[in-house]
Amino acid sequence: MTINLKKCTIEDLRKLREISYQTFDETFKDQNSPENMKTYLEQAFNLKQLEKELSNVSSQFFFVYYNDEVAGYLKVNINDAQSEEMGDESLEMERIYIKNKFQRHGLGKYLLDKAMKMVMDHDKKKIWLGVWEKNENAIAFYKKMGFVHTGSHAFYMGDEEQIDLIMIKTLK
Repeated sequence: MTINLKKCTIEDLRKLREISYQTFDETFKDQNSPENMKTYLEQAFNLKQLEKELSNVSSQFFFVYYNDEVAGYLKVNINDAQSEEMGDESLEMERIYIKNKFQRHGLGKYLLDKAMKMVMDHDKKKIWLGVWEKNENAIAFYKKMGFVHTGSHAFYMGDEEQIDLIMIKTLK
C-alpha cells in the first residue's frame, strides 16, 4: 500500500470536479433529496466555481492517491478564503472526502495530519471545520482527533437549511 499527496493545479480542474461530485454524492445522497443534491452539486462543483477556488492564493486542494489511484481530496483555506470569520490564527479544513471504496484505509487521518502540518507551516494556531450535525461518523472521528464542538452555522443543500457543527482544534 502506498499513499501519496499531490497539490492540485488548474490542469487538474476536471479531475477535481469528478472526485468532488463522486465523493459528495456517495457521502450525502441517502440523506438528501435528489433535487437538492443535483442543485448543490451543480452550484458547488461546476468548473467555473472550482476554477475560482483553485485560483485563490489562500486556498489549496490536494489529491490523495492510494496505490496510484485518486482516492479522495482535501481543501484548506487561510486568511479571507475561510468560509467563516475565524481570524488570522486559523486554518480551515473545508473539504476532506474519501471515495467509499477507499474508506477505512487511514486516508482521512492521513489528510488530517497533512492539514495539521499546514497549520504549523503557515504559523497558525488552530484548525477548524464545519461538519453536518447528522454525519455522526465524521463527528466521532474529529472528536477522537481532538476537535471540540464550539458552535454551528447554516449550510444550504439546495433549498434545505441544514446545520453544520463548527469544530476546532488548537495546536499551539
